Amino acid sequence: MPQIDRHKDRIVNIEFVAADDLDSLPYPERFTLIFLTSGSIKGVLNERPIAVSAPGVLCLSEDDTIQIFKKRNISAQSFSYHPDVLNSIPISETEDYFPIHPKIQTGLSLFQNNSTRTGVPFVTEKAFPQLMEWFFVIGTEVYAQSDASWVCRIKKYLIQILGVLENLSLKHEQSPVDLVLEYIHTNYSNKITLEDLTKCVHLNRVSLNKMFQERCGLTAMGYLLSHRLKVAADLLTHTGMNLNDIARATGFEYDTYFIKQFTAKRGLSPTEYRNTSRQFATSQ
Repeated sequence: MPQIDRHKDRIVNIEFVAADDLDSLPYPERFTLIFLTSGSIKGVLNERPIAVSAPGVLCLSEDDTIQIFKKRNISAQSFSYHPDVLNSIPISETEDYFPIHPKIQTGLSLFQNNSTRTGVPFVTEKAFPQLMEWFFVIGTEVYAQSDASWVCRIKKYLIQILGVLENLSLKHEQSPVDLVLEYIHTNYSNKITLEDLTKCVHLNRVSLNKMFQERCGLTAMGYLLSHRLKVAADLLTHTGMNLNDIARATGFEYDTYFIKQFTAKRGLSPTEYRNTSRQFATSQ
């Protein structure tokens, strides 16, 4: 709900939720910052798979479409604000001087819908405590309204948060291959099609495969198979799982297909590989 400024006769279009269950996103007419302090979520944002683990941040605008289908032990806080909250000077003071009310540009890239935006800005372990401290102050200011300058202080801390997030994301800007690799490494145990991978980055299969060939020496689906077999090899060496369970755990629908692919790529059947790799491990 918008806040009633008890020091001035006005409505301030902001909202802080100390324990957000993430069930009503996105919030209408708002930019929303969600800080995930524990747990993890998986879902789809604007037809692109997302995965956020604490400590992490999710940035949403009212135009986004999001579906969260898995929440695990989450604890989250959110701050939502109407874009006009960040007018660089009060609207009442601009009317006689400026035909267009200037807005602070900091952080807009975190919410704009384009092919490179993920909605999940990169956050380092080192930066997160500072971001959370500022976020805590914002929440305190919303509830306390300790003096007439409380909105100004919220703007200050919000600009600082957005600036840090934007800077971190620019330094860690992911290529389409990075995004698909992240998706593969997170979801390899599930059924994945080439269409799923192209949707991650809004590229056609030809462009995506060309990028993968240049970066990894394999097509996207070729890399997926290679990664599944790598995980399967580790499971064969270090666990007592049977072949059927390993096949399911690494995304193969049938153990017969898993055995065929493993033998073709590794030159040994899974059972032969297990025996050989364990003998080698024992001798070390």
